[in-house]
Amino acid sequence: MATKDPYAALRFKEFNIFLLLRFVLVFGWTMQFIVIEWQVYSLTKDPLSLGVIGLMEIIPAFTMALFAGHIVDQNEKRNLLAKCISAFSLISLGLFLLTWPKVVDGWSTKTILYSIYALVFFGGFLRSFFGPTIFSLVALLVPKKVYPNAATWNSSTWQMAAVLGPAFGGFAISWIGVHWSLCIIFGLIVLSLIILLQIKQKPILNPKIGEPVVESLKEGVRFVFKTKAILGALTLDMVAVLFGGAIALLPVFAQDILKVGSEGFGVLRAAPAIGAFLTMLVTAYIPISKNAGMKLLGAIFGFGVCIIVFGLSSIFWVSVVALFFSGVTDGVSMVIRQTILQIKTPDNMRGRVSSVNSMFVGSSNELGAFESGLTARLMGTVTAVVFGGTMTLITVISTALVSPSFRKLDLTKDLEEHAAS
Repeated sequence: MATKDPYAALRFKEFNIFLLLRFVLVFGWTMQFIVIEWQVYSLTKDPLSLGVIGLMEIIPAFTMALFAGHIVDQNEKRNLLAKCISAFSLISLGLFLLTWPKVVDGWSTKTILYSIYALVFFGGFLRSFFGPTIFSLVALLVPKKVYPNAATWNSSTWQMAAVLGPAFGGFAISWIGVHWSLCIIFGLIVLSLIILLQIKQKPILNPKIGEPVVESLKEGVRFVFKTKAILGALTLDMVAVLFGGAIALLPVFAQDILKVGSEGFGVLRAAPAIGAFLTMLVTAYIPISKNAGMKLLGAIFGFGVCIIVFGLSSIFWVSVVALFFSGVTDGVSMVIRQTILQIKTPDNMRGRVSSVNSMFVGSSNELGAFESGLTARLMGTVTAVVFGGTMTLITVISTALVSPSFRKLDLTKDLEEHAAS
């Protein structure tokens, strides 16, 4: 019955604390990202500079991902997350100081820009640890039979924060400016650390403590590549996100194409997250595990269509609606992918599998931002977005044709086995 209870995961106190932590942290993280996007584009007026932000984050995040997964599997999760948040607070503080005239008075625009890039680079290093640590911690807060429900609420909380963070960030830029917006973000990161300390330390479930790093990493990669459901979901989502990265160009659309200013920018940035959040609330009541493969293919195809419509639109509210439905389709994709990962991954390998996931999907967000910035420079902003959406459609069609086993993927049996355990 637990798997049919839409509030099953919420009946565990520490999971509720975790959701509050997740909300505050993601709210601050996403708010910081768009504030920095706005500041960098305001300084440079060059869409490629937005792509460089993504590149500065992806380089350390990608190169450190597997090693970070090994570290996560070898250490206690709560304390490791506390260390990551503490370090992230220093990045937020640094960005706050870089936008304070008393600190940067006399600095050249290039020096300020490169300093921002340096802090973003350090944030990418931390990001390689955040994903595996959070993914592993969730599995220690609820029993296995409610993993799918926990994945839904976890993703929904992430999306709700991703709705409110960017929207508030856009309005905050207008109301109090970039500098004091970053001050608020620093306070939120510190608050998330205080919330985390309300969760008790958890046991380390890896029986191979002290395992050589190379062997540990090989085992994690081998597991992902031999588990076709995980590999297929990650590959499909990675390519879709890589070529559908229109979000990185929103400052260009807001300032130069739609001409809606920072408040309109906040609305545009929040629209896909609103769609994804509402979708995830629905999936808490209506499970989507049956025919999961076809549903995932359909969702990412719909995502590509929405990106093309957004790229072609010159009307603000048409653009908002297109981004909203891109979020709806992305929400379906995220819930299915997270459910696959949670139920197919053994406890002792969660850190490493999540790290591979971050290399496939998480890093493709930033690489997609760089791809969008580069193609916008070469093709023009609108053409670049339409090209990305078209490539997403081609990827889905190709996957459906060459992988009949993925089309037939159904998670119902796996969920029944977890419910019975």
